[in-house]
Amino acid sequence: MRVAVVWNEPIEINASGQPYRGHHRTMIKNVEEALQENGHETLLCEGDKGLLATLERFMPPDAQGRLPGMVFNKAYGTKGEWRASEVPAMLEAAGVPYTGPGPLGAALELDKVITKKLIRDDGVPTPNFRVMRRGTESTGDLRFPLIVKPCCESSSLGLQFVQEPSQLRQAVEMIVTHYAENALVEEYIEGREICVALLGNEELEALPPVEHDFGNRKTRLMTFEDKYHRAVAEPHKVCPAQIGSELATMLRNLSIATFRACRGRDYARVDFRIDRSGQPFVLEINFSPSLYHAHSYLRAATAAGYTFSRLVNRILDIAHTRHFGIGIPRSEHASNRGGLQR
Repeated sequence: MRVAVVWNEPIEINASGQPYRGHHRTMIKNVEEALQENGHETLLCEGDKGLLATLERFMPPDAQGRLPGMVFNKAYGTKGEWRASEVPAMLEAAGVPYTGPGPLGAALELDKVITKKLIRDDGVPTPNFRVMRRGTESTGDLRFPLIVKPCCESSSLGLQFVQEPSQLRQAVEMIVTHYAENALVEEYIEGREICVALLGNEELEALPPVEHDFGNRKTRLMTFEDKYHRAVAEPHKVCPAQIGSELATMLRNLSIATFRACRGRDYARVDFRIDRSGQPFVLEINFSPSLYHAHSYLRAATAAGYTFSRLVNRILDIAHTRHFGIGIPRSEHASNRGGLQR
């Protein structure tokens, strides 16, 4: 089968003028090679305004006007408030099946406020929060310390730890000035940080949980520098996390509830903080988690017995089943003729 791996270059400039970092080229190439190993003919291409024309050349439409192939989508988009929806929306319009969330799910992934409201309405615990524009608004019943971050960014961009009221205004002003967004202000949950990777749709597989062990580090938060391996004392990932069966079951159930509430598809990662009493709180959900070898999703998949190649092809097969009602037939596994690259 023809499979286009769609992505964005590692560094782009988003709508607010800030650098937006997508997936590393090495990881994208690894995804392409994993698909080739399973016999698929591949194309690596940009998720830009020329995407549909590129796909039509790679997989010419059949008599019914359908493009005979699939997209493995790893594009975050580059422009606009709902940039993560760009590629899913284009693919929906062209009738091209693809991996990962649809336009609505992709938008929810970026909008932390709407995500928190949705899951809270379904009974999923999430840290108490408020949305601020000035930093002088009433904090109401929020308890310090607080976490302040942009409402619609990823990778911990702009994240700040605020210990007292006098710091709040400056933190909010920084978000509004640098990201042209409102600030999400939420209570900091002192305790452990654990994430749960999910795989599937109707039947969801919860992979072994991953804990970020901060050791003796003063800042016990996953920062941008941690996620891009620039921190001096990067947290150690422990997989499987050393937790009891009761907490493991709770995390699995809350992860699935979050996935359902936010229109998840195919695979995702749900991030938690666990307070000192053992109560978990959902921070957010990532519908396009990195498949880079050092990152949490792949750590969890490896602990579950997946090789990288098997995981990538499993995601593709899950998306194929969702779209067509069946897994990828063996007849659609073309002989490995190598990959094409634009």
